[in-house]
Amino acid sequence: MENSQKPEFMDVPSMERENLLMPEVIRCLRNLGGIASRNQVVNELKEAADIIPEDYIDFYRESKHTGNSYKPFNFQYNYAVKHLAYAGFVELPKRGTIKLTEKGRSVDLESFDSEEMVRKISEPIFQEKSQKKSKKVSTSSELEEINEDDDSVSQEDQWKEKLINALKGFSPQKFELFARSLVNAMGVDIDEKIGIKYIADGGLDGFGYITSDDFRTTRVAIQAKRWEGKVSSPEIDKFRGAMDKFNAEFGIFITTSAFTRDAIAASREGTRVITLINGDKIADLVAQHELYVTPVTTYVLDDDFYFEKN
Repeated sequence: MENSQKPEFMDVPSMERENLLMPEVIRCLRNLGGIASRNQVVNELKEAADIIPEDYIDFYRESKHTGNSYKPFNFQYNYAVKHLAYAGFVELPKRGTIKLTEKGRSVDLESFDSEEMVRKISEPIFQEKSQKKSKKVSTSSELEEINEDDDSVSQEDQWKEKLINALKGFSPQKFELFARSLVNAMGVDIDEKIGIKYIADGGLDGFGYITSDDFRTTRVAIQAKRWEGKVSSPEIDKFRGAMDKFNAEFGIFITTSAFTRDAIAASREGTRVITLINGDKIADLVAQHELYVTPVTTYVLDDDFYFEKN
């Protein structure tokens, strides 16, 4: 389902968007200690990268080829990371993880030039790998235009987006049930009364208790929003008010969409921090706890061996 309003940043050519992303990815990795998951870097981009608009990061559009929803940002992000890896600024030690190299740690970002410092090195490698796979394209931007749903680029993103699209189609009651099931899988013992009713629930969609290793039990409030638009700071404030009613020590706010930067800041204010779970994090947790999903093992061929030129 395409978002109602296309971000202005989408009018910037795709290659230029990749170029703008490259130094920001390095900057975010530095903020995160030099190594992080891809999702952690994306969240840091949302919070700290003023150059990359958050409405672009969370923008969905519909594929002309398949009718499926996808995030254009994911293509530029994945390609930016690949280019940085080919140019030696980052390493990909394992699936889903990005690590700065010495080159990435020491480069001056104020004078960073993606064309000169990255693409001059990475594009020949990119073209060679593309030719090995018999893809008749010369740049990553052409690849996006030819096939928006290339499995080799976004197979992981595709199942996540399919999950989020399915959740958005749930009734409010079913989504609240899903949210409680997810939180229960995370170790929260759900209360059988508070937040279960669909009317007069005191502003909560669930309530529970979590016991630490030292047998200290904490009250947890749950809020679930099956929304298209972003959750803003007033919604966080309302949730905190509902937490007060039940003396909850902390809260978990779950949404199929995303949180504005102001909402993220509001969740960290005061003595009771609210844990925010957006669509991407939902997918990670569903996979981690295998909640209504079946894991499938697959393999990626070693290009240098199987597609070696004779």
